[in-house]
Formats: sequence, structure tokens, C-alpha cells
Amino acid sequence: MNKFIGKMFNFLQGRYGIDELYKFLFILFWIIAILGIFLRNPIIYLLEMLICIFMIYRLFSRDIYKRQSENMKYLKLRDKVKEKIKLQKRKWNDRKTHIYRRCPNCKAEIRLPRKKGKHVCTCPSCKKDFDVKCI
Repeated sequence: MNKFIGKMFNFLQGRYGIDELYKFLFILFWIIAILGIFLRNPIIYLLEMLICIFMIYRLFSRDIYKRQSENMKYLKLRDKVKEKIKLQKRKWNDRKTHIYRRCPNCKAEIRLPRKKGKHVCTCPSCKKDFDVKCI
């Protein structure tokens, strides 16, 4: 038994292992697997297998730099999606007291107090003035 553990340790030495992308793929795999139980579609089964193969490939890969690069791309995308969701939640919570407008110059999202009529607003990022109309 001890000899087997030593061989496994030697085999796994220098392999990439588990990261955030792997964890996401693992959860996605199980969601699709449970969905596949009810739908029994060969395309879903194929998708399960492709995700599983990709997970194993990444887990045992020796190209650590490339796997880290993939993980960083995933983390950037995940953070961007989280920020969009957080902004939508903030907009929903502030819908009665504030409005959100984009600066026409720098495209920054600006939170403004809800006032009736037409107003001039100064963008805090680029310091340009623009008109805001609120109902």
C-alpha cells in the first residue's frame, strides 16, 4: 500500500491540479449530468463527456503556465459577470430614489438622485457635462 502511494505521489508531481475553473467545470458537469437523467438526450451525454475529458486533461496537464492562463481568463470573465449582476441588483434596490445613466463621453455608469425634469450632470470620471432627463 505504501509503495502504491509513493508511485501515485511521483505520478502527480508536476501536474497542474485543481483550480477555480476546474471547480466550475465540476459543478457544471454535475448539473448537466442531473439534467441528462431526466432528458435522456445524446447531445447532453456528449457534453458531459467533453466536460469530463477536459477536466481530466486540465487536472493532469504538465503545461502549468497555459492552465494558469486559462484559469485567469475564467476568473476575469467570472468577475465581470459578478459585477454586472451586482450592478443590476443595486439598480433594482435604488429604483425609487436614484437613476443610473451612462456618460456619453467615457461610458461610465453614474448613479444620480431621482429628480423630475431635465438636469445637467457632470461626469466624475471625465468631468464633461451632459443632460439628464428624469420622469
